[in-house]
Amino acid sequence: MIDKVAWIYLEDGRVLGTRSAGKDTYYLPGGKREPGESDVETLVREIREELSVEIDAASAKHVGTFEAQAHGHTSGVTVRMTCYTASFDGEPVASAEIEELAWLTTADADRISPVDRIIFAHLNEAGLLR
Repeated sequence: MIDKVAWIYLEDGRVLGTRSAGKDTYYLPGGKREPGESDVETLVREIREELSVEIDAASAKHVGTFEAQAHGHTSGVTVRMTCYTASFDGEPVASAEIEELAWLTTADADRISPVDRIIFAHLNEAGLLR
């Protein structure tokens, strides 16, 4: 089980996705926790590293936890993605290993990871994503 925390940044019925250098798949921004980190601490650190913005930890709101086959891993390896919305300061820009940012919708299902497809469906059913 790969344990990750992700940020859901929605705007105009789209969600911000990230693509790492050398990859062809988009993911929600975020990543793996370091030993002893809480979900929110992981969220703040990962988003600062990947997008150069400061998450307001006090505003973090749990959206859901989703599991699926881990993209690019052998069969049976799953990823658990714990997702949050949160306000922030700054303007998201690709940093660290992130090469590209994109605004995605449900029409981008072929460009995202399996767990993100589940998350996108959840957001669409809630009327948040087109």
